[in-house]
Amino acid sequence: MEVILLEDVKSLGKKGQIVKVNEGYARNFILPKKLGIEANNKNLNDLKLQKANEERIAKEQLEAAKELAAKIEEMTVKVQIKTGEGGRTFGSISSKEIAEEAKKQLKLELDKKKIVLDEPIKTPGTHIVTIRLHRDVHAKLKVVVNEI
Repeated sequence: MEVILLEDVKSLGKKGQIVKVNEGYARNFILPKKLGIEANNKNLNDLKLQKANEERIAKEQLEAAKELAAKIEEMTVKVQIKTGEGGRTFGSISSKEIAEEAKKQLKLELDKKKIVLDEPIKTPGTHIVTIRLHRDVHAKLKVVVNEI
């Protein structure tokens, strides 16, 4: 019997996959627990339409991320850091602070988890920060760190 999986099933397959299983396994485990549905013409057609819709949505999200990346590349965020004698800094600038300043200055909502910093910024000057907007799209934001 062929079944379309509605959820990931360990050692059987992923969601949306069509798998061939024993009739008893399907009738006693997969169908009652709503892990899958029988692969008839109607359900196969529904699956095909659902996959086409998911592809369209993924494509729209990718395009939106590319547009946002182009806008971010042109923007600059200014952040201040306290310094003492000899240019020594007190503390550092983290992704959270960069996200807050971007929200204040640029009216841009950035998730602090998507801002990639190898290590916190501890020196004044201009720094380029990578922002993950999508699996395939990364933007470079210019962060200018001024001394107080």
